[in-house]
This record gives sequence, structure tokens and C-alpha cells, in this order.
Amino acid sequence: MTEKETELRVSKIENGTVIDHVTAGEALRVLVILGIDGSEGQPVSVGMNVPSDRLGRKDVVKVEGMELSQEEVDVLSLLAPDATINIIRNYEVIEKSRVDRPESVVGVLTCPNTNCITNAGEPVETYFTVTDGGVQCRYCETIIREDITDHIEP
Repeated sequence: MTEKETELRVSKIENGTVIDHVTAGEALRVLVILGIDGSEGQPVSVGMNVPSDRLGRKDVVKVEGMELSQEEVDVLSLLAPDATINIIRNYEVIEKSRVDRPESVVGVLTCPNTNCITNAGEPVETYFTVTDGGVQCRYCETIIREDITDHIEP
């Protein structure tokens, strides 16, 4: 078989976002971050554990009709620090950028500490400082190291 015959093909999207260079095995968590569960009806393509020259293996997520908010990109950067975001319009890449880990994420995550002021019914927005080891609540200093997607605010 020739290389052309064994090539994996996923159709281009007309308008939307391609999230490339996602850490292998994390594409489904990316869908959680984006709030995509399949019920919206928009076309979504997911490639998992595909070969990558740069990462060895990677995941790729294509979402038709959606451009990411800065908050979504910030949380995505915690899960996939090597990701690139490609904005597609009329089947062409009009913008390509790498994610940058923010210094903090505000109003996006819930604190797992039930005694934290952010869980006490007070009008306090969550605020997490991004550290090398995870994210740390500004108020109670609880650190989330794993499963950040489990703490995304509904």
C-alpha cells in the first residue's frame, strides 16, 4: 500500500475550531471543558493517539461552528499545555495560536474544599492561581493537582 492509501482523512470544517497537539488521551476531557456532550447537534471530530512528530502521539479535536472563549482556552492550557488553537473560516485557517498557561483562572473552576468561602453561598467568584503542580485556591489554598475537568463550574 502506498502512503496515500493508508492516510487517515477527516473532513475539513467550514467554520469553527481545531484544537491540535492535545496531550494523547485527553481529547474527551477537552470535550468536557468545552461543554460538548453530543446533544448540541454540531459536528465534532476527535482523533486520539494519532502519530505526531513533535509529541510522539497526540489528540486532535475539531468543532464545527464554535470559537473558544479565553476562559475555555485558559482551562484547556492546564490540561494540554502544548495545544494549538486553529480558527477556521470558509475552510481556511485564519488564526493559529499556541495556548499559554495563565497566571490565574477566575470563575471557571469550583473549589473541592466544602469549607471554602466560594462554597458557602456567598457572592464570591472562584479564583485559582496556576502553579507548576496544579491550581491553588486563593481563599483556602486547596490545590487541585489532577482531574481539573472534574472541577469545571457547570
